[in-house]
Amino acid sequence: MILADELIRMNVTEDFMEMFLVIIQLASIMAVVVLYFKKLNPFALSKTQEQRKDTFTLWFKVAVACIPAAIIGLLFDDMLNDLFYNYITVATTLILYGIIFIIMENFNKNRTFTVTALNNITYKSAVIIGMFQLLALIPGTSRSGATILGAMLIGTSRAVSAEFSFFLAIPVMFGASALKLIKFGFDFTGTEIIILLTGMVVAFVVSIVAIKFLMGYIKKHDFKIFGYYRIVIGVVVFVYFLFNT
Repeated sequence: MILADELIRMNVTEDFMEMFLVIIQLASIMAVVVLYFKKLNPFALSKTQEQRKDTFTLWFKVAVACIPAAIIGLLFDDMLNDLFYNYITVATTLILYGIIFIIMENFNKNRTFTVTALNNITYKSAVIIGMFQLLALIPGTSRSGATILGAMLIGTSRAVSAEFSFFLAIPVMFGASALKLIKFGFDFTGTEIIILLTGMVVAFVVSIVAIKFLMGYIKKHDFKIFGYYRIVIGVVVFVYFLFNT
């Protein structure tokens, strides 16, 4: 989104754009809620009492994991945006975490993951994964990428790491969206409403497709391809903006 914002300058105010870039991420998180509604819903009639208890426990772990990012984000969000919201930071973090993904998957080649189900994630593990979420406060890091790396580092399987990372985003993005809306206010022009709704619908639909693809892909493959992808995109970003500045 930062790169798109650099390339496509919409005729809107800076305050609206700042809010827009957060709210459309909320639409992506709604895709997670839709796809995993049964797993996330503790009141599903089809669940046994034990399964409902496990679902509540999962939510408690998600909440615990979100505490570090919530505290630091509230205190330093504006400052970090002012310092790092630029193409140089994005390109650097794209390349850096691409390299880390490749190194991690080389390390995982002959490794057996010890956490192969969401129920196996402990509160201690949830806190550690939540600490990795702090890295995403630096633009270009990728919140899901950071938390997936953190989860795999402590022995969580790829699929479980990805799912837990998606679930972590739910309270984070609802909270961030609420803060941005309160800060911006609810006095939208007709054009702003159309832009916001269009962005949310597109983000929701694309996220449904992307999540389904990702979860299907990692059942048979590792994350190396995403590491190479990030490196290539990072280099392209550097070159493009270097010659267009």
